[in-house]
Amino acid sequence: MNLLHLARRNAWRKPLRTLLLIFCVTVAFLIYGLTASFLNGAQGSAGASDDLLGVMNAAGRTQPLPMAYMTRIASEPGVASVAYMTRLRGYVNVEKNVVAISAVEPGLIAKVNGKELGLTQELVSALGQARDRVLVGRALAEAQGWSVGQRITVTAFQTARKDGSRDWRFEVAGIFEGESANTDTYFMLASYDFINAARARGEDTVDAFVVQPADRVSPGVLAARIDALFANSPTPTRTQSEKQFLEAFLRQYADVGLIINLVVSAAFVTLLMIVINTMVFAVRERTFEIGVLKTLGFSRGRILTLVLGETLFIFAVGGTLGLILAKMAAVLAGPALGLVFSMAVLAKAVLFIVVLGLITGLMPAINAMRTPITTAFKAR
Repeated sequence: MNLLHLARRNAWRKPLRTLLLIFCVTVAFLIYGLTASFLNGAQGSAGASDDLLGVMNAAGRTQPLPMAYMTRIASEPGVASVAYMTRLRGYVNVEKNVVAISAVEPGLIAKVNGKELGLTQELVSALGQARDRVLVGRALAEAQGWSVGQRITVTAFQTARKDGSRDWRFEVAGIFEGESANTDTYFMLASYDFINAARARGEDTVDAFVVQPADRVSPGVLAARIDALFANSPTPTRTQSEKQFLEAFLRQYADVGLIINLVVSAAFVTLLMIVINTMVFAVRERTFEIGVLKTLGFSRGRILTLVLGETLFIFAVGGTLGLILAKMAAVLAGPALGLVFSMAVLAKAVLFIVVLGLITGLMPAINAMRTPITTAFKAR
């Protein structure tokens, strides 16, 4: 019988207690997995680009920019390609079922970030065949149950039509997959010309220009030059990378990273207190047996390893279950909630499992290691 087998048998000496400890560890790592996946997806560490630039109104992302800025941005040295977009947010059937539409010029958006979105030439051509067509991201299509050729109606929250209606009707021309599983595909692409001609306000304006820097051109330097072009204009701009924009957007509401770290820290501290207290009592119950093991020749190091192995076993089982549940949640609800369970999240979780398992087992293991044989036999 090796130490690992003995540690496992000791852990299951009282099954109910062990199951409760495993449940606590599972909940803690489920919380970690979900929060880390949200932070990973929301702040763009798994998909947002540091190179792709967005040019928006300095007064706020809800304020428009004149279409005339397009020519000046495109002529700036270091700009490889530029596209424009207007956002339209609305709902389908019920107000809780919110969807987002980006109105673009198909050919231009394909040049700028068509690879990231997975826009093939066939999809771009399909979008351009009729003005009221849309391309739907795979995540959104699966969530809504939409298919190619289906007619859908989106009721806009703010963008009204010239006839006073807020209902926008589209035909699904195709579904884009995204370059990888981390790419956000929970939105639609529509024709800017169709939206621009039919909307009641904001004609010939855009919400943002999307800029692809040329090779070997620093995105930060190019962003500063673009903003300098319009610094003295009636509508100055603010240019940021895609990743910077996502982080700034979240910080409007709160420091999401700090909040998540506090939640995870609270969960792990509570877990440590529960497991350490339980393991101290569990090892104290086996004081006589530890004396017997020492009598049979178990060294202090082997006693230490035995107790640490028991806590590591509990953390390994509970942590694995929690991470599996977090991964399942990311797969099922990730596209809608922005959950990205990446290898970085998994690697950090494995490190936490090992570190927390060693920390929680250290105190009872040291007590067991130091207990004299005579004292252990008196506990009988």
